[in-house]
Amino acid sequence: MDKQTQIGIWYLLLAILSVIWLRDLWVTTQQVELIPYSEFQRHLKAGAVKEITIQGGTIFGTFKAPMADGRQKFVTTQVDPALAKELDPYGVKYGAVVQSTFLRDLLSWVVPAVAFFALWMFAIKRMTGKGMGGEFLSIGKSKARVYMESDTKVTFDDVAGVDEAKDELKETVGFLKDPKSFGRLGGRIPRGILLVGPPGTGKTLLARAVAGEAGVPFFSINGSEFVEMFVGVGAARVRDLFEQARKKAPAIIFIDELDALGRARGAYGWGGHDEKEQTLNQLLVEMDGFDPSVGLVLLSATNRPEILDPALLRAGRFDRQVLVDKPDKKGRVQILAVHIRKIRLAPGTNTEEIAALTPGFTGADLANLVNEAALVATRRRASDVTLDDFTAAVERIVAGLEKRNRILNPLERRTVAYHEMGHALVAMSLPGVDPVHKVSIIPRGVGALGYTIQRPLEDRFLMTRDELENKMAVLLGGRAAEHIVLEKLSTGAADDLAKATDIARNMVMRYGMDRKLGQVTYEAQHSAFMQGPTLAQERSYSEDTAREIDGAIRALVGSAFERAVELLTRRRQDLERGAELLLSKETLVEDDLKMLMGPVQS
Repeated sequence: MDKQTQIGIWYLLLAILSVIWLRDLWVTTQQVELIPYSEFQRHLKAGAVKEITIQGGTIFGTFKAPMADGRQKFVTTQVDPALAKELDPYGVKYGAVVQSTFLRDLLSWVVPAVAFFALWMFAIKRMTGKGMGGEFLSIGKSKARVYMESDTKVTFDDVAGVDEAKDELKETVGFLKDPKSFGRLGGRIPRGILLVGPPGTGKTLLARAVAGEAGVPFFSINGSEFVEMFVGVGAARVRDLFEQARKKAPAIIFIDELDALGRARGAYGWGGHDEKEQTLNQLLVEMDGFDPSVGLVLLSATNRPEILDPALLRAGRFDRQVLVDKPDKKGRVQILAVHIRKIRLAPGTNTEEIAALTPGFTGADLANLVNEAALVATRRRASDVTLDDFTAAVERIVAGLEKRNRILNPLERRTVAYHEMGHALVAMSLPGVDPVHKVSIIPRGVGALGYTIQRPLEDRFLMTRDELENKMAVLLGGRAAEHIVLEKLSTGAADDLAKATDIARNMVMRYGMDRKLGQVTYEAQHSAFMQGPTLAQERSYSEDTAREIDGAIRALVGSAFERAVELLTRRRQDLERGAELLLSKETLVEDDLKMLMGPVQS
């Protein structure tokens, strides 16, 4: 209960008590004399009583003439008439006790008032959202969570692997600490800073670190929290958010998942979505209206910048876009150094070796990896976490949980062994391919009956046509081994075929690597941050071109398969020996494979 409500309650109780006290004071100041009933009887027999009024057991009366003390009114209480007759002959003074009506009056006034006041407060709280569940009158209030300087507890030291992004934001911190000196040459801080990057790269953490470094309030809200079922609520919440931030300036407003709020207008189909567009319009107005010199900075994060409204991204609104990308090997080492402080790491464990096992991992993935490795070490009752625990954690994250209870019949187990050795042998025979780290025929996850893990030596950002063709050959090495040894094909290569076909399609449609189709792209560029399938797009080429594209993709996949078959046919003995060893040991590591295969024959 807030202070104003408490003061109101005390004022109400004081007013009720004052009314009751004034009522009793008025009664006692009306020259009313309390007399025994026996005296009333004597005055009555003497004819001195002018009139009486009976209320319950109490008699209110008036004398014909004032008494010696000047009082003319009196009050007394009735006594049983039979008892009065018994007492009168003996001259006994008798009467009943006058009961005080203060408590009765207090209850008759206070209880209904308190009940009404409690009901009124309950209704107000329900409507304003301060009670349980109700938010009727506060529906237009911002739902932003406010973190003060002492609540943020995140600095740039807690953020690793995104050095370029931190450098971009350090000047924002300097401005928030001292806005006047920062703008002494006439420059101004960007009104809005958009953090762009894949999910899990630390955009939200980076925004909180800016607030923690600057020591200012941090207003955090998700883009989807602006829109409700009522029209106008989103715009009202935007206004309230900026109004609250202005009162606490210098401050930071952080809107996560901006694409939920800032999707391009007109992108909702026929009829549009007026409520979302009104909310976006209000955000644009607020971004135009606030003065950056007061120390108010708007940070936002999204992993889908391509769908944002162009008006949001123009100069004067989100002036700056900061890329928060997946970390490279150096960045992964830095991120691991932050997270391994929370666990007991075995002496001599090299974080660079762990980083080499995790290409493509984001900061969130690495945090999860460290936690999984600690759990693996805990399950085996170890005193610290070793590199083998991290390797097991990577396998669990990438391939899934081991399914040792999944029993394969001898033919299936033999098929899986040749399949995985086919992958490994092709990978070890081709130049420029990531080395094989581990091969196993232990089932994992939902459908993986075996797996082959390769460990990149370095981060790659460009790939040539030859490297892509080698990658397809490695993917199809498992099916090629089944074709050579078993002379039949199984369903185990379904995922390999899908990945190889996807590489071939990109080579033809996006990278212009088909000689016949030329240096032309046939697929619209999609966001590098989006994951999973994208919506189907309208085709911008003819049926004849589509037929040629299909033929080119089929030719690339077929060529990679034939290349894998040729290579494994030359190394048939190595394939047989490797499969037999894998059947007996179930898992082979890098050293086992090097001893088994001997020198590489490319």
